[in-house]
Amino acid sequence: MAIGIFDSGLGGLTVFDAVQKRLPDVDFLYYADSANAPYGVRESDDIYNLTVAAVERMWALGCDLVILACNTASAAALRRMQEGGLPPGKRVLGVFVPLIEAMTERQWGDNSPPREVAVQHVALFATPATVASRAFQRELAFRAIGVDVEAQACGGVVDAIEDGDMILAEALVRSHVDALKRKMPRPEAAVLGCTHYPLLQSVFQKALGEDVAVYSQANLVAESLADYLTRHPDMLGSGAPGFVTTGKPTKVSDRATQFLRRQIRFEAA
Repeated sequence: MAIGIFDSGLGGLTVFDAVQKRLPDVDFLYYADSANAPYGVRESDDIYNLTVAAVERMWALGCDLVILACNTASAAALRRMQEGGLPPGKRVLGVFVPLIEAMTERQWGDNSPPREVAVQHVALFATPATVASRAFQRELAFRAIGVDVEAQACGGVVDAIEDGDMILAEALVRSHVDALKRKMPRPEAAVLGCTHYPLLQSVFQKALGEDVAVYSQANLVAESLADYLTRHPDMLGSGAPGFVTTGKPTKVSDRATQFLRRQIRFEAA
């Protein structure tokens, strides 16, 4: 019985690793649409169609609950999928809301009206598609008022990580932080709005300065999922756990093993 975790590539492994540690008795099926990665430079409709196809495949594999461990997919597809209606007994959750609830110091699932919060100046680092969607700002507005968000599209970072070129990825992070600081010199908090970025969290932190609170999503999503399953224990599904990809399984397995520093074996989706 497995819960699905979906990403366009390997960034969602940061979420997979965290939820597996938080919920060791729960099985997970990880789906990487590596053949079509990265999503962050695609048009919104293209991202939506690719995400729907992947989620439907995971449903067919027995996952009743699928986590979109991809901010770009969450931004472009999640609300549209939910508003369009999901099949009976199926659910899709994203990664923005747990992060925003933590940043605004709200309890999981708190649906009270938006209110003023302590953090007023927030830097958002995300893919170009996520930035263009303004999904983070929209979800934040449901929960907080008076927060100034400056978004920085971090082109090239995901590609460099997926290619295993961490030297280039680190250089790009420093460049994007510099660009953000020219627009918002003194952010109070920074949101790593892509599940690839926790792999470079220390680089973001050093470039931003130790006085900036840096929020990434993996552990927050893990806590949110644990809470959700306490309330919905029937959502464990019936599928088998494992790792599948639309890309070349051997190549994706090698990259995933490097990311998690333990043997990961992908099979063809």
